[in-house]
Amino acid sequence: MRALSLPGLLALSCLAHATNYTLWINGRNNPAAIGHYDDFRYWGPATVDAGVNKKAVNWDGYNSIGTQSRHIRDALDCFCTGENWCYIATHSAGDMIVGYTLANYGGSARSVKNAVANADGTCGDVAGAPPQTGWNIKWVRSAGGSAGGSELADAGRWTTGEPLVHEHKVSTARAMYNHNATYNVWFYMYAGSNGTLYSWLLPGQDDEVVAYHSSGAVAGSAGGSYCNPGDWFCRVLSMGAAANEGGWPKWANHSVAFRDDHERYSHYIKGNWGGITGMMLQDIQKLAR
Repeated sequence: MRALSLPGLLALSCLAHATNYTLWINGRNNPAAIGHYDDFRYWGPATVDAGVNKKAVNWDGYNSIGTQSRHIRDALDCFCTGENWCYIATHSAGDMIVGYTLANYGGSARSVKNAVANADGTCGDVAGAPPQTGWNIKWVRSAGGSAGGSELADAGRWTTGEPLVHEHKVSTARAMYNHNATYNVWFYMYAGSNGTLYSWLLPGQDDEVVAYHSSGAVAGSAGGSYCNPGDWFCRVLSMGAAANEGGWPKWANHSVAFRDDHERYSHYIKGNWGGITGMMLQDIQKLAR
């Protein structure tokens, strides 16, 4: 057998150390410890299969997206640079903070890290590794994504003193960053429609917290009324990346992976990977390997 050259041996060495990670990024009101990548209290039991090498990327779910984005960048630097790649799963405002982070930092120079986290959630540099542009992300999946805002924030249904609530006003959320700037990372959306309590405030179909215009990544500076097929008085939220009924598009690199046609799934996780997150989890278990 022909002996490998030094470059070939180095390439094999790099491949042997390449690792995939699954990052779970929470939404509003997170009880878990920031910087603790094994604390899954926001989601449910940590024993659940939630993708290869799962990590909980915790931020406080209270303060502004701009101030909290550093925790997301720390995790992406730790696990999604060099030879390592990441799958990303988000819930609610997790969709907004990942979108913001990619739009503002996805083209920036990043130091390659060693995936060994300190107590504050940061990792050490890989000696001699040149910086790279952005991160190695296979895709983002978002359950009940609120990057398009929620009319509940506009109506004052949440504590209005929370910075994150202010940013969830529909016009504010949609103007916060360029939702089309994903640096070629695809977002796959999971839209629930088992909304009851606040449905009169939320246009079209909703999961009780966000309407389809947000969880389905409908583009534009304002929300709109989008529904399941067969519903009257609103336009159908299309599957995949196709434009919605009436021709209104989704944001670039966004695709609806699941639409709750039978109105079974709400926004709430309920401490056990529940609601619309449960549908996303099923796909993560199959695909994040």
